[in-house]
Parts: sequence; structure tokens; C-alpha cells
Amino acid sequence: MLKKILTFERIETAFMAGSHISENSRRIARNTVLLYFRMGLMMIIGLFTYRIILRALGVTDYGVYSAVGGVVTLFMLVMNTVASAISRYITVGLGKGDQERLKVIFGTSMAVMAGFCLLLVLLTETAGLWYLHHKMVIPEGRMAAAGVVLQTSLLVLVVNLMSIPFTADINAHEDMSAYAWISILEAVLKLAVAAGVWYASADKLVVYAWLLVAVAVVSRGAYALYSIARYPECRGVPRVSGALVREMGVFAGWNFLGSGAYMLNTQGINQLMNLFFGVGMNAARGVADKVEQVVRQFATNIALALNPALTKAYVSDNKEYAFELVCKGSKYYFWILWVLALPFFTDADTILRLWLGEVVPEAALFTKLTLLCFVIDFTPGTLNVLVQAGGRIRRYYLWTSLVAGLAFPITYVAYRLGMPGWVGYAVFAVVYVGKSVVMMRIAHQETGLPLRAYWQKGLWPALFPGILALLVVFSASQLIPALWWRFLVSAFIGACVIAVGIWNYGLTSGEKAFVKSKLKRNED
Repeated sequence: MLKKILTFERIETAFMAGSHISENSRRIARNTVLLYFRMGLMMIIGLFTYRIILRALGVTDYGVYSAVGGVVTLFMLVMNTVASAISRYITVGLGKGDQERLKVIFGTSMAVMAGFCLLLVLLTETAGLWYLHHKMVIPEGRMAAAGVVLQTSLLVLVVNLMSIPFTADINAHEDMSAYAWISILEAVLKLAVAAGVWYASADKLVVYAWLLVAVAVVSRGAYALYSIARYPECRGVPRVSGALVREMGVFAGWNFLGSGAYMLNTQGINQLMNLFFGVGMNAARGVADKVEQVVRQFATNIALALNPALTKAYVSDNKEYAFELVCKGSKYYFWILWVLALPFFTDADTILRLWLGEVVPEAALFTKLTLLCFVIDFTPGTLNVLVQAGGRIRRYYLWTSLVAGLAFPITYVAYRLGMPGWVGYAVFAVVYVGKSVVMMRIAHQETGLPLRAYWQKGLWPALFPGILALLVVFSASQLIPALWWRFLVSAFIGACVIAVGIWNYGLTSGEKAFVKSKLKRNED
């Protein structure tokens, strides 16, 4: 147990002094750059793809897909839950260098995923079908297509779940080039799907649903084939340990409790909107969710590069470096998300019209609120990785889930009282601020993370430039006419202000020295 609060001057000194740690940082930087190259291509392809799909399906059919697919997507976050558990075990195995143990971990992961798939199939084919036919609000004549969407969404879920051990192994090995190129392949395939749906003469919703199954099989199969060819632990007959199944099952179960609250507060509230407001509101939420997915990818790229290094540092008893990565990760997450969100806060309607042509009612408001909620939820995400690395997760997930779980019942009561749809986002934001406070407290108790240092070197350097940029951008938007190009001006001003704020208030002396050295090298 860490007995005294570590100062970040000591942490930074230890970091700069160790050549091994410096190599870790260089690898994180390389992986991040590679993932951002992948993200740029995927964003361009994804935005164009979604524009075609929304126009091809129309608001009604897209609302049906968003609502019905959400019945299965409700379980899709199981992917993140179990993937983080599996990635943690594989990363720990890599850190200890035990190849035989690594084979057992991988084989056991496959067995655990098969069990999860069987459970989710049973739930979807019973409770899911009942909910579709007896509770959901589906436009007349579209129930048959909705049934196809439910079944194909289940197939996509199963394929994705069974690929988790392979993608987790790639991430644990920090082999981001494979992850980047296969992800680009998946994006290109989805663009081809959009073209196919546009020209399809059959029911476009049904065609779209089945083509997404094909994309999942091809892209997830590519991850599996690459892992089998590259990593010895993925080859041969899977070796399963009963004791490890129980251990991983318990670990994943507590993770699922944490993700379950998030599922309830996102896809669950999506279903509440269907019940109280119909598929039109689901379509508006679907547009906002697509914007969030694009923004999420930018932050996730850093997480993919940073999380394995954080876990390896903590399990190898290099807690100072692990704590440094926790703080750096939180502020980097916030900066990236905030720069992307600022133009939407002032000009969401204009951006959506340029992107989609015709904007679904409520979509602009929902997009603003979705991005705000996502920033609140994602910023302290490195705390989850730190606690998982320590392995003592029971109390952490119990309390954070109890707090987060308040959002769904409060939203239900609000809708019953006749409040508008946007209230669900407001409830989410307030509840998740409270959850973040609980996360910090328990992470300190379980891992020794110094809270004062986390605030001074993680949260405050993130929040101050962000708040300053928001005030400047909002003021500028009041002075500029509401023309289509105003969002470009807002984005430029926001980026400049937050860059100045980051340099003066957000970066440590070590980070400034690193940036200067890179700039000097480029000049030379």
C-alpha cells in the first residue's frame, strides 16, 4: 500500500530518468499517431456512409433500426465489459512473460465468450421477442422487417463477441497497425453496404440488416486470422482452466455491473423514448449517437495506445508511472473531446444540415447534450483501467454502478410526468458527475492514487482551458451572423484558445520539453 501522497515532480523525474519508460512513451506516441491516421480515414468514410444510409432508409425506417437494433445493442456493451476483462488478463500474462499461462488465458477467454453468447441468444429469443411484439411502438406494416433487424443484430453481436479474445490479444500486444488497417477495411465495407442499400430494389431495411452481418463476418474474421498467424497463444486447440473460468467470470461479472448501468442509461433510455415519444425521437437520438461514435473514436484511439502501458506499469509495481498515465490520459481525453464538441455547442443545426441535408427534429439539441454527457463520462475513464489493473474491483463497481443506475429510474419518472425527451440527457449528466466523484474516491482507496495530484495534474489542467475556450467561442458566436461558415470560425477560435490554454496551464514542464524537442527535430 502506498503510504504517502506522491508528488508529480517525483513521478515526472522518475519517468524522464528511466529509458524503459521513455521507450513506452515513444511507443504510445507512435501507436496514437497511427490510430489517428486510421481515425481520419474512418471518419470521412463513416460520415459519408451515414448520410447515404439515412437518406436511403428514411427517418421512419432508420428510427425502426435504431429502436429495434437497440434491443440487442443493449447487450453490445457486454463487448466492452468482457473485452476489458480479457485484455487485462492477456496484458498481465504478457507482462509476466509466461507463454504457457498465456495460452490458457486465451483458451479460457474463448470458453467464457461462448458462454456469454449462449446466454444472450437465449435472452434475445425469449425476452427480446416478447418486448418487440408486445411493448415496442413499430409503424404499421414494418413489424416483419423489425423482426429481421432483431435477428440480424443478434448475429452481429455473436460474431463480435466471439472475436473479442482476438482483438484483445492484438491490443495487449500493442499491435496497432493491424487494428488500424482492419478497422479501415471495415469502414470501407460499410460504405459499400450503403451503396448497396441505396440501389437495392428489395426492402432496404432488410437488405441493410443482412449486409451488416456480412461486414461483421469479414472484418472480425480478419482479426481472428491475423491473430492466429501472428501470436502463438491463439493457435492450436484451446486450453481451458476451470479455475480461471471462474476467476475471469467473476471479474467480467463485476465489469458487467458497471457497463450494465451505462447500457441502461443509454440504450435503456432509448427504449423509454420509443415508448413515450415513438420512432421519430429514436431517429433523432440515432443521429446524435452517430456523432458521438465519431467523437468517441478520437478518444478511444488514445485509450487503445495508453491502456496496455498503464496496466503493464501497475502490475509490474511501477505505480508512479501508472499514476502519471492516469492523469495524462484524463486530460488528453478531455482536450480532444472538447475541441471536437465546441463547434456543435454553437452550430449543431448547421453542421447536421451540411452533413445530412435534412435534419431530424430534435437532432441538433440531442447532439449537443450527447456530446456533453460523453465528455463527462469518458474523461475519468483511466480510473477504470487503473482499478482493473489492481484487480480489486468489487467495491469499485458496486458503488459506481449504484450511483450511475439512478439515471434510468429518474428519467422514467420524468417522462411519466410529461417532461420532454431532452430531460433524459440532463439527468444523465448530473448523475455521472456524482459517479465520477465516487470513482476518484474508491480508486484512491484501492490503488493509492493521490487525489490531490489527480486533480492538480489531471482534471484542473483539462477543465480550465476547456471552460475558457467555451466562453470565448460562445461570445464570438453572438457577434458573428448565423451563416453556414460560422461553425468553421468557432472551431478555429476554439482550437486556438484551448491550445494557448493547454500550453500555459495544461502541460507539465516535462511535456513542454517533449513538444519542444519534437518541434526542434522537425525544423532540423
